[in-house]
Amino acid sequence: MNEQDDMTIALMIKGEQLQKILEAALLAAGEPLSTSQLAALFTDDERPPVGEISRALEQLRVDCANRGVELKKVASGYRLQVRQDLNEWVARLWTERPQRYSRALLETMALIAYRQPITRGEIESVRGVSVSTSIIRTLQEREWIRVVGHRDVPGKPALFGTTKTFLDSFNLQNLDDLPTLAEIRDMENLEPELQLEPAHVESDGQDLENQVDEDQANEDQANEDQDDIETPGQEFADPDPEIQADTPQT
Repeated sequence: MNEQDDMTIALMIKGEQLQKILEAALLAAGEPLSTSQLAALFTDDERPPVGEISRALEQLRVDCANRGVELKKVASGYRLQVRQDLNEWVARLWTERPQRYSRALLETMALIAYRQPITRGEIESVRGVSVSTSIIRTLQEREWIRVVGHRDVPGKPALFGTTKTFLDSFNLQNLDDLPTLAEIRDMENLEPELQLEPAHVESDGQDLENQVDEDQANEDQANEDQDDIETPGQEFADPDPEIQADTPQT
């Protein structure tokens, strides 16, 4: 080992200092960071091996066991977040009413997550009602879904799939982490996570959920062409002969 190697080892950041730097970076970022992004925080001389960064992250996770925050690994990397059992109190920092979602939106999101890639028409076939354009728009604006291709049938309807943002939003590393359908007893179990619109909320003597469904049905009365919601992308070969895809699934 030469003198240059000795100097590099001496400058390498490790141990408790490495853990503190990673913790500070994750707090400041406000979004998940991958190990490569964390490694980029250091100069060539300072940078520890990737294995050392992973060990420091694991130690940080253990150290957070009895704290109000936890280190969570999601699809995009690692993030420090408030523990879910403390959300009730932390949420009181914000006075505005959190956005709530209708049951129709939840059902549409679930079908896309579990049956992707799937077309709007296929979603409507399963649900038995039209899918409101506003639901698709909301899911796209939240970056939970995107167009991943087009089915090779007349009209070439758009195929929808989930995104990394969807996985990050629900603390998932990949789609395999989704609960099995057998584990989902009923939709009420998902209300705290999705902020689902209550099933029975009275407003001027009328059930809000029924009103939402009625408004959505009226909006989609003309059964707009599915191409209205498609977004352009680059074509690539898909092993399914019925699918002409635009972009790879995230």
